[in-house]
Amino acid sequence: MASIASKLGLLAVGLLLSGCMQTTYQAAPEATLKPNDKAQLAKARYAKVSVPEPYRRAIVDYHRKETPGTIVVDSDNHYLYLVQDGGKAIRYGVTVGEEALAFSGIARVGNMAEWPKWTPTADIHKRIEGLPASVAGGVDNPLGARALYLYQGNRDTLFRIHGTNQPEYIGASISSGCIRMTNEDVIDLYSRVKMGTIVVVLEPKQGDSPYNSKMALQGGSGTATQ
Repeated sequence: MASIASKLGLLAVGLLLSGCMQTTYQAAPEATLKPNDKAQLAKARYAKVSVPEPYRRAIVDYHRKETPGTIVVDSDNHYLYLVQDGGKAIRYGVTVGEEALAFSGIARVGNMAEWPKWTPTADIHKRIEGLPASVAGGVDNPLGARALYLYQGNRDTLFRIHGTNQPEYIGASISSGCIRMTNEDVIDLYSRVKMGTIVVVLEPKQGDSPYNSKMALQGGSGTATQ
């Protein structure tokens, strides 16, 4: 009997997912890539893996009430949304921090950098031995192609939205608390935001997605555009 119940449960999940797969996924437009971006990405030594379809960039219906231009991070479901007009959002898949390292709250973009250098914090040095004091900007840098530095008031929270040289972890919770995107996606996001942009990082269990029944009942589908 338990076996039948399990099969019925899996069937229900499958039907839910299939009903939410109407979103059309699309890569970030190459028009956002500058000559240096193309040169850096061409010499990347990390594996050029394909991000799983649910975490690829897409335009989706958006039900929350944030002002267009706001960034919303749904850590539970590994999504970052850039809110658009007309009840839409650009949705990107992300890597987020492990539960004990995760950041939540409201911040703003207090600094922005292209191909930033990386300076590990004291806490990171404690957790990972042998790190250099800093790493120059470039495709092998853990911060990747772009970084958005999150501030609260005039205080740097030390959390960032940035690129990655480990795209195979998009959709996972393994970072040091920062929000990682593929280099192509973070370049696209960077081109669409500005200093002072509000960033809302939802608290645990406050997120939802097209794979959550709450969103599914509202029709979590959309048509992707550039």
